[in-house]
Amino acid sequence: MAPGHSFWAIFYFACLCSASLANNARVNFREKEKKILDQILGAGKYDARIRPSGINGTDGPAVVNINLFVRSIATISDIKMEYSVQLTFREQWTDERLKFDDIGGRLKYLTLTEANRVWMPDLFFSNEKEGHFHNIIMPNVYIRIFPYGSVLYSIRISLTLACPMNLKLYPLDRQICSLRMASYGWTTADLVFLWKEGDPVQVVKNLHLPRFTLEKFLTDYCNSKTNTGEYSCLKVDLLFKREFSYYLIQIYIPCCMLVIVSWVSFWLDQGAVPARVSLGVTTLLTMATQTSGINASLPPVSYTKAIDVWTGVCLTFVFGALLEFALVNYASRSADRAADIHRENMKKKRRELEQASIDAGSDLLDTDSNATFAMILNGNLQKPLVRHPGDPLALEKMRQCEVHMQPPKRPNCCKTFMSKLPTRSKRIDVISRITFPLVFALFNLVYWSTYLFRDEDAGE
Repeated sequence: MAPGHSFWAIFYFACLCSASLANNARVNFREKEKKILDQILGAGKYDARIRPSGINGTDGPAVVNINLFVRSIATISDIKMEYSVQLTFREQWTDERLKFDDIGGRLKYLTLTEANRVWMPDLFFSNEKEGHFHNIIMPNVYIRIFPYGSVLYSIRISLTLACPMNLKLYPLDRQICSLRMASYGWTTADLVFLWKEGDPVQVVKNLHLPRFTLEKFLTDYCNSKTNTGEYSCLKVDLLFKREFSYYLIQIYIPCCMLVIVSWVSFWLDQGAVPARVSLGVTTLLTMATQTSGINASLPPVSYTKAIDVWTGVCLTFVFGALLEFALVNYASRSADRAADIHRENMKKKRRELEQASIDAGSDLLDTDSNATFAMILNGNLQKPLVRHPGDPLALEKMRQCEVHMQPPKRPNCCKTFMSKLPTRSKRIDVISRITFPLVFALFNLVYWSTYLFRDEDAGE
């Protein structure tokens, strides 16, 4: 071939290649997507009412893989026994009717925003109370169709879910709140839900809850059988631990302070009636108000909670301090009344003794004068009577002296200390100063050792 002809041949081939590349560069893949969607979803070609085939095109049930991404947990309400969660919900299944040519791997997937164009699983949240989709700025939902017929459905939703709670250990408790998803109409013969392998549930990092901590979560299956058949069901259990520091500052420490303040009454003078009464009544009313506020934030349940035991015992101690003053006041008034009666009796006896001594003196004077006169007349003055050593009366006196001369018994410290207290009311105050703190400390030891180390399953 002549050199000129070879040059023109190469030039022509180069022009053809450049034209082909230019044509490929001008290909509008969005138009290709439209054509593919029209081909696979066109009228008379795809029916969204018919479920997909089973695995590998068999007549078995359609398999839908589920995974969740928990974006936030807003509130956990004890009184309503519910919690609010915002999550991204994803479903993935295979529908062989939606296969398409990916143009040599250039079309990774097709995107839809209308869920009614393809078949959708009839999943619902069985423990849902309220829920809504997010439509700002556009509806937060998409459907991706992959070349081999796989369909991915993703949507962002907010749910308020029921969470039955066991509050026997409140506020030292842990709660398990579930999220249940089930098929509404398709039985397990037509539709089966499975957790996506690997990591079916993801939780956003640094999840912050005001009064709880998310310890862990577990995925499980919860298929249910009814009169109409067996339905596939999935669930995820969220284990929440209640933050105790909030309740320690807001409930336990204030209650301890109120109980201790009620003990100040034991150190006040028993005659300070207004001070002791006002202190006892004030602490009692404050403790009652504290208890009412705690119960207002909790549902009315039939069993006794740990916080009920604490507030009930604290209220009993405060009430006991008030009753102690009533006992002290009664003992003081009884002692005063007994002292007045004793004083009157002593005065009466003193007057009787004075009168008797006057009468006896006059009688003795008359008797002595007569006796002396008689002895003088007889001419002999008798000696006074003297008790001889062998006299039985003298021996009895000696035995009594020996008894009293025996060594004294060892003194009792408590009796010695109590004997130093002048009145019974003072003794009651001193005993209360020791007894109340000791009993309250013993109660704290039993309470915390019981509820802190109690098995969670034992309380259910």
